[in-house]
Amino acid sequence: MKKIEAIVFDFDGTLAELTIDFSDMKRKLKALGSAFMDPLPDKDELPALEWVDYMADCLSNDDPDLGKEFHTRCRFLIISMELEAARTGNLFPFTCEVLNGLGESGIKTGVITRNTGSAVREMVPDIDKISGCFLSREDVENVKPHPDHLFKALEMIGVSATSSLMVGDHHIDIETGKRAGTMTAGVATGRVSIDELNKADPDFVAADCAELIKILKNKNLL
Repeated sequence: MKKIEAIVFDFDGTLAELTIDFSDMKRKLKALGSAFMDPLPDKDELPALEWVDYMADCLSNDDPDLGKEFHTRCRFLIISMELEAARTGNLFPFTCEVLNGLGESGIKTGVITRNTGSAVREMVPDIDKISGCFLSREDVENVKPHPDHLFKALEMIGVSATSSLMVGDHHIDIETGKRAGTMTAGVATGRVSIDELNKADPDFVAADCAELIKILKNKNLL
């Protein structure tokens, strides 16, 4: 493996406590969706953002205005839950030490998230200062696992994908890195175990980001 020149991190569950209840979010979205369409399409496997987009597209086929109304209401619901979760969340104790240590070693860093930027800034007002770039879902046209989310971060910090590592607590993060051509790492600080992360076949797995950095240093990749 090449020496790592940049590490791009997911945020919730990777650098910060995962306080968003995604199951509750889907339940509330489906309750709202039932007021617009009954029965609802069987698309429970889709994450919340993609589920909303799919539903809105279905409604828009018959009534574009209804599709827009549904999409807007869902986005307000999602953002309100994200902001509420952010008010009770915190960075992990190791986060600033990891980011500062990488910066001092000349390793560039970035943070990308499917979360809304306002929720992340509610928790970490200086998020734009603690890493080389920060890109929420509002900052890109296509959110991860689409590789464009990661490509834009790498462009901003000026490092190629083949010299970079994507780190996250979910298989979506690992998929994002694979699609972009970076090395990948899974950390078990969210709601996914190491065994489950291994099923996504990342290059590295660790209990948390601090342990991951130790693994990378031991392998002489940093």
